[in-house]
Amino acid sequence: MSLKNTLSPIGLVRLNHRPSSRVRRGEFLESNTSASVAWSSKLPQGLDVEISHHPITLRCVANLIIAMERLNGGKGFALGRDESLLNFLLEMLELESERTEASSRAAFSSKGEYECSVTDSENKCWVLNEGSMELHAMMLQGGSSYHKVHLNLSTYITPVPSETKARPVALGIKGSNLYLSCITSEGTPTLHLEVNSTTTLKSINHESDMVRFLFYKQDTGVDISTLESAHYRNWFISTALQQDNTKMVNMCQSATPNRFTTFTVQQSDNIHQIPEP
Repeated sequence: MSLKNTLSPIGLVRLNHRPSSRVRRGEFLESNTSASVAWSSKLPQGLDVEISHHPITLRCVANLIIAMERLNGGKGFALGRDESLLNFLLEMLELESERTEASSRAAFSSKGEYECSVTDSENKCWVLNEGSMELHAMMLQGGSSYHKVHLNLSTYITPVPSETKARPVALGIKGSNLYLSCITSEGTPTLHLEVNSTTTLKSINHESDMVRFLFYKQDTGVDISTLESAHYRNWFISTALQQDNTKMVNMCQSATPNRFTTFTVQQSDNIHQIPEP
């Protein structure tokens, strides 16, 4: 005998009477979609549950909460107050839904770009090895200075409040469509060069894999900065000691021995502001 119908997040819940000897707590029930649903709540003796499939709505969730409170003997509910409770629950659920949607839409927005060059604490410059598509840190003298890499540094506005003064930036090699990125290789964050465009990187969702192109530029002195991966926090762009013969610019964790993580970022006068959409 059917006693009561209500809605759940997975569909219509129908409470049926049956002999108490057949009721089992936590019984697995078959819906009309053949999916097994575990009903873990304590039902009164003699009641069973049928669940049929319907689209999920916030009102379904609120109705289910009210129905379960009644089944559990809640004394705080009265017929005249159910509607108020339902409206309150819907408001809370809608606010949470709006916060979730806003969070998923939050993005780093590019606001400007300027040209710069980078040298480490030993005055080594970044040089592009086109054969291996790697950045190397090398001492350049006299007529070889033209090998120095110049970067187009794009600045971004962070979508969420930050506890530090570090600013997100993207680093592109001037005169090319190559951008620095931080991805994992054999489980370790490493620095790579990837082909991309300013159009694609103009707006970056903070939960997307595109965050690999962003680095937090933290100024520690006049023109002195660290460049921390936004995708893998506490991993920094670094160079090795000259005597180590390890030329490749790569990632390392802070305070890694024999690695430089602070750089002189020398800005040129060429600054380009990104127009508002």
